[in-house]
Amino acid sequence: MSFTGRFVHLSSKALYCLPAIFIGALSDVVAIIGWHLAKSRRRIALRNLALCFPQKTEHERVTIAREHFRAYVRAALEHGFLWNASAQAIRDYVVLHDEHEWRKFREGENRRAVIWLCPHFIGLDASAIRISVDTAGCSMYSTQSNPDLDRLMYEGRTRFNQSEIFSRTEGIKPVIRAMKKGLPFYYLPDMDFGARESVFVPFFGVSAATLTAVSRLAKLTNAAVVPVIATQRRLTRGYLHGYDVRFHPALENFPSGDDVADAKRINALVESHVLENLPQYLWTHKRFKTRPEGEKSVYG
Repeated sequence: MSFTGRFVHLSSKALYCLPAIFIGALSDVVAIIGWHLAKSRRRIALRNLALCFPQKTEHERVTIAREHFRAYVRAALEHGFLWNASAQAIRDYVVLHDEHEWRKFREGENRRAVIWLCPHFIGLDASAIRISVDTAGCSMYSTQSNPDLDRLMYEGRTRFNQSEIFSRTEGIKPVIRAMKKGLPFYYLPDMDFGARESVFVPFFGVSAATLTAVSRLAKLTNAAVVPVIATQRRLTRGYLHGYDVRFHPALENFPSGDDVADAKRINALVESHVLENLPQYLWTHKRFKTRPEGEKSVYG
């Protein structure tokens, strides 16, 4: 195993042994350091917030970005727990709500394939692992350049219930096969993967390259599309601790047959949940990297 692989492996084991309150304190310290050292990520977060919320003051946007760094670091450190804890410990730490919103499609006349639609909130990894404790599912992931790190992340995400995750380089066919076997698909709809198979629709008023895959896949598999929102809980002392994962009602009349309209609808759905918890959305991703033809980069 490479140095990076050994470091991540040993670090995750060490972090698993630490009390939650210590992880909270450590994440606060690391977030402060990261805010000053990770200048590129800081600029991206602030630029995204400026584009999406021009009506807010610079002070307000900086406050949101700093809170985001804190939540992001906490989530990263918690992988030691998520990759090593028992099934029951994870059930206690990550609480699922309103599971009936998707389970009703698993029985009787209502039985259909299911797409869990999970936007990029901080808790998306905790959510996926918690769901896999009780239910096998499938998903896609971006392969890491370090093979040892890639293996550790893969094993951490698939250690329960024979869940299946596929590299994005494999395309959508393995997902379709898994869904036909009855596995719900955990799908992240809100990243910029370039212009190919995307349409430009607004995200907080800014034109954003948005994949149409969820519409096409729902049509192909007759899947119910159930939004899933994962957020960190905050204790009275202010420390982030644990997660709430809530399943929302399946989208009605979806897909509509109009991929552009469906993409707009998905983005509007994500917006509504972002507004409920601004710091926990993934602002450090270049959501607006791909621009319409002839338009300059918004990131300088």
